[in-house]
Amino acid sequence: MIVPVRSFAAAAVLAAASIALPAAQAGAQAIELPQASPKARVEQQAGITHFAVEYSSPAVNGRTIWGGLVPYDAVWRTGANQATTFTSSRDFRFGGTAVPAGTYSLFTIPTASSWTVVLNSNPKTWGSNDYDAKLDVARIEVQPQPMAESRERLAFIFSDASNAGLRLDIEWEKLRLSIPVGVDTSAHVAANLERAVADAWKPAFESARWLLENDGDTKQAMKHADDSIAIKPTWSNHWVKAQLQAKAGKKRDAVKTAKQAQSLGKDDRIFPFYQEQIATSIAAWQK
Repeated sequence: MIVPVRSFAAAAVLAAASIALPAAQAGAQAIELPQASPKARVEQQAGITHFAVEYSSPAVNGRTIWGGLVPYDAVWRTGANQATTFTSSRDFRFGGTAVPAGTYSLFTIPTASSWTVVLNSNPKTWGSNDYDAKLDVARIEVQPQPMAESRERLAFIFSDASNAGLRLDIEWEKLRLSIPVGVDTSAHVAANLERAVADAWKPAFESARWLLENDGDTKQAMKHADDSIAIKPTWSNHWVKAQLQAKAGKKRDAVKTAKQAQSLGKDDRIFPFYQEQIATSIAAWQK
């Protein structure tokens, strides 16, 4: 029996399709669908401190929330999926407790009358399964307040931000929880100013070093080095000046300045990485 050419062609197409199908399926992208508890992030600055909360936001969806979906007298992740996290860029007060800057997990223990709000030093927990009370850094008692209008999805809201702090509100269904968060902005600013004054020598030093390493104007580089030394003598600005002096042919001066760098660097943690280089240069310049 002779099979028509068209039949062979059709069979070949079908065979190719049956072979190609799994490869196409393997390369297909996952379908993006709405999440039951979508991720959310809220941020706020108070003074010069930056705060952020990351969480998953479940919906009421017709369910009984308090004492139902969220049981009383049990640790709650205060959201869904991975535990909610609270981050601060600087030290702060959570309620009346002083807490160092960092990222923490935020848990709550609801009751019918009051809630315990907890910051825990382990931010990488899934739900409350890995919660360890020994790692708590702060605990405060907060009275929940009723809301006139219902909120379908759980929400964290920063409010009343000022240089003294802010309020972190948790709202869901017809309940609001307000957590006071304080910052000492005056102390933070004073520390920044102190660091700025202490580091005032660095811009001129960086300028001198850049000109040295990029064959810039030696005279201008020397001026920057001298300006840096005038503000604060360090081993690093002396070492840059010594190299500039050697480059200008003033090797005797370079040796003297490099030895000053050695003396200034004795208690510096970075100096040991340059110690051999400086000693070798001194020996070469002395010849």
